[in-house]
Amino acid sequence: MRTFDSGKSDFKDVGPIQVARWEQQYQFGTELPFGAMWYTVPPGASSVRDCHPEPELSIVVAGAGVVQVASGNTEVSVGSAFLLDSEEAHVVHNHSTDTPLTIFSAYWMPLDSASTPADIATADIATADIATDHGAEPAGV
Repeated sequence: MRTFDSGKSDFKDVGPIQVARWEQQYQFGTELPFGAMWYTVPPGASSVRDCHPEPELSIVVAGAGVVQVASGNTEVSVGSAFLLDSEEAHVVHNHSTDTPLTIFSAYWMPLDSASTPADIATADIATADIATDHGAEPAGV
């Protein structure tokens, strides 16, 4: 058995959020059939708009927030999970003034894809469709 502690992870700033990808942190290579990460949205901040080919299952491990997708906004809190479909654009908001929002996400390529989790890890999340003003509140929130 292996254990993984987000408190000992090497988080990197990606726009206004901090991300620790398991593939980079634990050097799994192609050992796992999925990619995984922790990310933290600081109080009062929002992630950049993200859209990718991988379905993504996310579990809130600390704090509370709002997930914005084309169909609307959904409140999430500790213990809740949300599943983003392939190519579903999303923004994660933390409206708290004092509590960080931390989420664990696992993602994988659709079964018809030849990509591996190692391929996913090399993709730069910063190349997502990012608004020029990271501090601006996305429409509809």
